[in-house]
Amino acid sequence: MITKKKIPLNDSSLYFNRELSQLDFNFRVLAQAQNPEVPLMERLRFLCISCTNLDEFFEIRAATVRHAHDLGLARGADGLSHENILTRIHDRAAELVKAQYACFYDELRPALEHEGIRLLDRPEWTPEQTAWLRDYFRREIMPVLSPLGLDPAHPFPKILNKTLNIVVRLQGRDAFGREAHLAIVRAPRSLPRIIRLPDADGDGDNYHDFVFLSSLLSAFIDELFPGISVLGAYQFRVTRNSELLVDEEDVDNLALALRDELIGRGYLRAMRLEIAEQCPPDIVRMLLDNFELTENAVYRINGPVNLNRVIQVYDEVRRPELKFPPMIPRQLDEVETIFTRVSRGDVLMHHPFDSFNPVLELIRQASEDSSVLAIKQTLYRAGKDSQIVDHLVQAARNGKDVTVVVELRARFDEEANLGLADRLQEAGVQVVYGVVGFKTHAKMLLIVRREGDALRRYVHLGTGNYHSGTARAYTDIGLITANPEIGEDVHQIFQQLSGLASEAKLKRLLQSPFTLMSGMLERIEREAEHARAGRPARIIAKMNALNEPTVVRALYAASQAGVEIDLIVRGACTLRPGLLGVSENIRVRSIVGRFLEHHRVYWFANDGAPELFCSSADWLERNLLRRVETCFPILDPGLASRVKSETLDNYLADNQDAWDLQPDGSYVLAHPAPGEAPQSAQDALLAKICE
Repeated sequence: MITKKKIPLNDSSLYFNRELSQLDFNFRVLAQAQNPEVPLMERLRFLCISCTNLDEFFEIRAATVRHAHDLGLARGADGLSHENILTRIHDRAAELVKAQYACFYDELRPALEHEGIRLLDRPEWTPEQTAWLRDYFRREIMPVLSPLGLDPAHPFPKILNKTLNIVVRLQGRDAFGREAHLAIVRAPRSLPRIIRLPDADGDGDNYHDFVFLSSLLSAFIDELFPGISVLGAYQFRVTRNSELLVDEEDVDNLALALRDELIGRGYLRAMRLEIAEQCPPDIVRMLLDNFELTENAVYRINGPVNLNRVIQVYDEVRRPELKFPPMIPRQLDEVETIFTRVSRGDVLMHHPFDSFNPVLELIRQASEDSSVLAIKQTLYRAGKDSQIVDHLVQAARNGKDVTVVVELRARFDEEANLGLADRLQEAGVQVVYGVVGFKTHAKMLLIVRREGDALRRYVHLGTGNYHSGTARAYTDIGLITANPEIGEDVHQIFQQLSGLASEAKLKRLLQSPFTLMSGMLERIEREAEHARAGRPARIIAKMNALNEPTVVRALYAASQAGVEIDLIVRGACTLRPGLLGVSENIRVRSIVGRFLEHHRVYWFANDGAPELFCSSADWLERNLLRRVETCFPILDPGLASRVKSETLDNYLADNQDAWDLQPDGSYVLAHPAPGEAPQSAQDALLAKICE
């Protein structure tokens, strides 16, 4: 018998800190770089992902905490002060950085060298390589460098976010008799961060020698200061806040305001300083003072400060045996048009195992079909050279009424989205920037087609972006349907986004910020009622992150009522599973594999009449309360069964790539039980492609 227990709203012991939980995800990514079962070059790629994720963590998550601390805001739901959180972030991030460099130098670098792929330090250069590198420095590097001596006439320069820089200690006098002390050398982003040495033996397929730009700069930095002694050269990199803050209600033109903000983004408040380990303390202190950072924001690095740049090696080395085997996704039969196929029944795609081409084809066919009258679409991240944008432009030129909701505030894609918005508008597309105060994160496509004497709506809804690149690397669900009720719902949402329509009463879809959260809470409570009545009750939910306090409390209450709850949460999770009397019926796991887990799928047993939803929204405060999101049901029983089998049951059976969250916040890698066969959820889905 489970004892019910009232959960105090201010009981911070029931929550993990969301920032630390997000940071810890990178340890699980790094574990893939340390996994000898993963192909060598893919291990290198996972290391780079861990490094770039850490950069973004400081640019956004840690920067948000720092901003709250500076404003003197209250503590978070976990009860920690912002100062405490920043200290713990530093301590945990320092552990991660140490593990990243140990992985590179102790594991990956020796393994790469064994395969003939060498990342050479200065002592390893042969005389011939040194001569070639010196010549390369003089021809390709030195002409674009502008060293800046520090003196009263030359104050400390602005340092761009995440760029490579060298601080140089000097001795002597320059041509004007000025005493030289310190100089800063900034490496422009136009320079390659990894230089490939020429093939000395003519065996280009198996000969791969590389040098970090930072090593090259340090080796020949003296050539920038003729007649002056170089006493030391130390690389450093600063990571800055990259969150754009635009008061949408106080600007007349959001696009112009964002363009202005983007100009200064690279010079916002500093968050982290990475610097060569051997840099003297007085220089470190000088840098910290200039960046207005405290001692706990410095990370002393024994190696290149831009370790994530080794991804260039992955791209340049053509060794298929050291990478994952290429995947050819399943294709939809192209004998008939997409409209003909969908008119017979819904089409479901599980990316990347199913091709993204049907989505591209749907838009292309709509752009050319004389029966199509209108196309409406949301674009959050579309990528460069997007075929979707090409098709939308062509549709407008062909006389279709095309409306595109472009989310200008998609983090790190703001500039790209401004560009594609300009291109669409030039072609005659009606471009809408969404709703003030709410990011449009929903993934929706609506096509209005005349068929006989009636108009018919065709809809695509997805859990992922309209981006061909991520569709090959992220797991997502996409649905193409001609269901009239879903079509009407999507039409109503587009009316809200492009016009001034009031909140619509949707028939099938749940929508943030109006009904999605309440709809999820109602279904969680319904499972609890079934459990209290002695009926079987279960919830299975898969998402990227979970932190919304009301949802967490509802899950705790459902667990106490006896509901069996399985959560598959890739990243941050503030819920604590397995707490006696609170959450012992809740299990949480994280899957980290070849593809980035990205689909959001929510299943409720409902006493034998199960409901399954897919969504663009995680159970996060921002998704449920401050964004425009959609959550759509899979109405076809066969397709719903397929989604549950592939995205939920399959992942719960994973005992290779799964990490189980413990009550103390740690994650334990799952292992096959005695007599149990190893199973990877992603490998199982890959195997189905070959059936």
